[in-house]
Amino acid sequence: MTTIDSSLYLHNQQLERVPSPELGKDEFLKILMTQLQNQDPTSPMDDSQFISQMASFSQLEQTMNMANSIDQLVQKQNVSPILQYSHMIGKDVSYHTYDEDTGAQLDTEMSTVIAVSQYEGQAVLELENDEKIYAESITQVSEPEADTGTESIGEDGAGAGAGGRD
Repeated sequence: MTTIDSSLYLHNQQLERVPSPELGKDEFLKILMTQLQNQDPTSPMDDSQFISQMASFSQLEQTMNMANSIDQLVQKQNVSPILQYSHMIGKDVSYHTYDEDTGAQLDTEMSTVIAVSQYEGQAVLELENDEKIYAESITQVSEPEADTGTESIGEDGAGAGAGGRD
């Protein structure tokens, strides 16, 4: 003999109906279909009412699509700090140094960014001088200065002081 699942008994069902705070396109279509099925055949729904409801449905669908697009845009804007500051690699940055005991500002230093990492959701720039600073502490960003240790090349292709002309 087949038994009935006890969870289907009426006394196990919710006593109060909890309405959904949102009316989606599926619920709207269900309401519209129920309205069409239960209309009086001798006095059907006015065409203008039907068109108005379909326009409302179309507007609802477009609003939902726009909300989804905005959500996707917001998600794309939440970029990892590493990606957000990766363009800083190879740039010279200036930053303030502080006394660890007093917290007083000591000096402004400059170094080149060699890597970007992340610590507790914040970007950390690793510098050539073995310092690690938070990206928020940068006071200036500049292109690296040209290396002054290279010799200049003249128009004839010979280096200055390399015995070019006699």
